[in-house]
Amino acid sequence: MYSSSNPNGYNKYASEQLHHQGGPPTGIPVSSSTEPYFSTSQDQDTDSHSHPYSHSQVPPHLRPRAPVPWSSGLCDCFSDPKNCCITCWCPCITFGQIAEIVDKGSTSCGASGALYTLISCVTGCPCFYSCFYRSKMRQQYALEESPCNDCLLHCFCEFCALCQEYRHLQSRGFDMAIGWHGNIEERNREVAMTPVPPVVEQGMSRDK
Repeated sequence: MYSSSNPNGYNKYASEQLHHQGGPPTGIPVSSSTEPYFSTSQDQDTDSHSHPYSHSQVPPHLRPRAPVPWSSGLCDCFSDPKNCCITCWCPCITFGQIAEIVDKGSTSCGASGALYTLISCVTGCPCFYSCFYRSKMRQQYALEESPCNDCLLHCFCEFCALCQEYRHLQSRGFDMAIGWHGNIEERNREVAMTPVPPVVEQGMSRDK
């Protein structure tokens, strides 16, 4: 202990310690800004566990898919004359069929077509509703946003856009007339009817 008869000596010693440490003690270690930081092996192990994949080792199913072109052009409406006429006179039918497939059966063709008709009668701009389904369809199948923005395309080329979406779903094997659930039942029936070759056990084979 320091003697009370010489308090100046203690104050001098304390001031020298504070000057040497650069400030009062706070309980938190303070590193010098001039000292470089070196990561330890423990820090590297922690980083490797928190980031198991580098940019070059991302699994294929997690990588973003590159956009692919549509199966047909925007102006190829006459490649399917029947759908072209239906879309021209009753676009609600084509849109309802598209919406049921894109929504994977959560909404029926009739409900989507009726809502399309209601919006068309009230606002005169059903394109603001149908363009969202084009965007949703592009995300599902990684399609290009061409030749322009989805909203602009439906505003100025509503019928052509609906025909293009209809044809693309057809090219992917959907029967647009039977809806989502009908397509699922059809595919399940095809899988059930696929013949499976018998498996010959090794013990039943005859040696030549």
